[in-house]
Amino acid sequence: LTGLVNRSLFLERLTQLTKQRKQLGVRSAILFIDLDHFKEINDTKGHSIGDQVLIVVAQRLNDLLRKGDTLARFGGDEFTVLLESIKSPIDASNVAQAMINVLKEPLLISHYQFYLTMSIGITIYPDDGEDPESLLRFADTAMYKAKENGRNSFEFYTKELSRKAFERVLLENNLRRAIANNEFVL
Repeated sequence: LTGLVNRSLFLERLTQLTKQRKQLGVRSAILFIDLDHFKEINDTKGHSIGDQVLIVVAQRLNDLLRKGDTLARFGGDEFTVLLESIKSPIDASNVAQAMINVLKEPLLISHYQFYLTMSIGITIYPDDGEDPESLLRFADTAMYKAKENGRNSFEFYTKELSRKAFERVLLENNLRRAIANNEFVL
């Protein structure tokens, strides 16, 4: 639909990069992007308008990247970016902020005008992890933190985010077990 790399090719490129960069000591960044409230566009205007919105967003984001960086449509309204070489995390934050800024201009689709925002999670290779699955999972975790913080922003992954996510899963599992075993008393 968008003409971008798909999830499989993105994972392949990320896998190759982690193998190559390990010996070179080069940092890279992975950005996990989710369009805020995109579902409302599909629900109110239809999927064909939603598809056109995704095409325009993809073009705007892709125009911001350097040659060699990769923008992929990960699925639905999720995109991922692989910045192959960065000097510091500030480089990744500059790209993330530019992406947020590029959506400040409304999107004109058919006779509709849309104002979109996005939430972005960022991980740094090899600082945050060395395997593609962990890097993507951590970027996704950071993206949800950006959503929790009010959306239209970006967050870097920290180990604290993973610890809190694990604690939430553990609490939820314990509550489900307690309900199933009738361990609550009023």
